[in-house]
Parts: sequence; structure tokens; C-alpha cells
Amino acid sequence: MNERISIDPNICHGQACIKGTRIPVHQIVRMLANGGNA
Repeated sequence: MNERISIDPNICHGQACIKGTRIPVHQIVRMLANGGNA
């Protein structure tokens, strides 16, 4: 995928997350779609 995104079945139930964190990618995308800053 991307060097900053990881998918691990043992972390966040296998959802794509920011590597080294438990922040799901969908949460960042949703925040940006609603006008938030990254």
C-alpha cells in the first residue's frame, strides 16, 4: 500500500491505519471531508 499506512489484522481489526498508531485512515479522510485540518 503506502509506506505510511499499515494493515494488520491484530491492530484496529485489520482496518488501514496510520503506521505506528491506531488511527484509522477512514477517520482522517472523514475529518478532511468535513473541513478539518490534517
